[in-house]
Amino acid sequence: MMAYLSMTLPGVVRGPHEHREQTDFFAFVGPSDFEVTLWDNRPGSPTYRQRERFVLGAGKPATLIVPPGVVHAYRNVGETDGWVLNLPNRLYRGAGRKDEVDEIRHEDDPESPFRLED
Repeated sequence: MMAYLSMTLPGVVRGPHEHREQTDFFAFVGPSDFEVTLWDNRPGSPTYRQRERFVLGAGKPATLIVPPGVVHAYRNVGETDGWVLNLPNRLYRGAGRKDEVDEIRHEDDPESPFRLED
């Protein structure tokens, strides 16, 4: 539905957050590496509350589909600025920017169970 490219400085974290309806389609291709962490927050899922971690980017280029209800975060663990392409299946704030943002921002909650270890 839309596409955007974001640049993340070394050491900077994006997330953790999740979407109620949106599916993200990320491409981690370099020139840096990213530690990507996912938590399944979908009650009833066989992997509910499990965490998975990957290093993707220059050393292992990959795409990653993140469905609704999966909390996600990534950190640039390389030594150079890193680029991430996202092709989500919905428009940010919907057509005409009339909808609420489909995002639950766990990084703003100090009591969140979805934390990255520093």
